[in-house]
Amino acid sequence: MLPIQYVGKFIKILRSAASPPQIAGGFVLGMILGFLPPAFNLITLFIVLLIIILNVNIATAIFAYTIFSLFSYVFDPLFHSLGFTLLVETSWLKSFWVTLYNLPIVPYSRFNNTVVLGSLTTALILLLPMYFLSKRFIITYREKYEPRVKNWKWVKYTKSTQIYQWYEKLKFMGE
Repeated sequence: MLPIQYVGKFIKILRSAASPPQIAGGFVLGMILGFLPPAFNLITLFIVLLIIILNVNIATAIFAYTIFSLFSYVFDPLFHSLGFTLLVETSWLKSFWVTLYNLPIVPYSRFNNTVVLGSLTTALILLLPMYFLSKRFIITYREKYEPRVKNWKWVKYTKSTQIYQWYEKLKFMGE
């Protein structure tokens, strides 16, 4: 998919009928999924179940997952060093990790992988700030910028073209 299509989908999400908390919740859960390595584990399953069960915008979660998974490869060395610090170098946590590992299901979360633990820790640290920032961004966009964007000359021109009218008809028929 072209980057311009992602921008279009993002603007469509911002203009949707979903409330700002629903969109922000989907964004944050998608961020957590995007930061985690792309391997199946209990943490990933739990986040996917939260996206399905909670009243969050699934399209936003998919969008955030796509964006943050691109960035996660860049930050993997930092995630590894944070996870290594928490798992190996922090001696007072060793008994906690051993206890967790000896529980019946918890090892399937792969928390003992340094990248998984580091990325999950980073995502949990960023959870509340990203939630409130994205919620504020959505509210600000809807109040200030959406009316301006609708009145841009090139937006009005694009919507008045025959090609756009044809596209809208095809899009409506496909739904």
